Amino acid sequence: MSAPPQLPELVTRAFDASRRAGYVSFTRNETGRLLATLAATRSGTIAEFGTGAGIGTAWLRSGLSDNDATILTAEREPALAKAAAELFADDDRVDVLEADWTILADRGPFDLLLLDADSIEEVGIDDIAGLVRTGGVVVIDDLMPCASWPPLVHGRVDPVRERWLTDERFASVEVMPAADSSVLLATRLGG
Repeated sequence: MSAPPQLPELVTRAFDASRRAGYVSFTRNETGRLLATLAATRSGTIAEFGTGAGIGTAWLRSGLSDNDATILTAEREPALAKAAAELFADDDRVDVLEADWTILADRGPFDLLLLDADSIEEVGIDDIAGLVRTGGVVVIDDLMPCASWPPLVHGRVDPVRERWLTDERFASVEVMPAADSSVLLATRLGG
């Protein structure tokens, strides 16, 4: 790993909140460092589908610089939304909503949009394309690494990933922040 092992204090608090909420699915530290790096480049609104207990949100927040960037995150599970809202209760740059992704539809376009691999099957690329401004970045995490083309998962073509990697509205690439995890980065092109 090329990053220091220490975690930002906010991320450590988010891990504690996640444990207390009994939530075991969360953003990996390697992916979190990538999220913090991307958030540092944004000056508008960052959005997230599927907050969980707020670990990914904490990584995004840890990367915000002193600009005007804000984070809007939606979690449909009430207990998790509550845990995340408590974590960010004193932070006016983070707004946690108890809702599904559709609540974000009227709040874009976004500069950065984070969603996990489970969400890309629920939310289509056409819906997501309309939520991201030109130059905005979509981050899809929790993917299984794939070094082949077309992308294969469990011996079958992954049509969702294939669509993201070939859609002409995005410049996309799959990166591996860890040997056993990959992330899709897609920048919204103009036009």
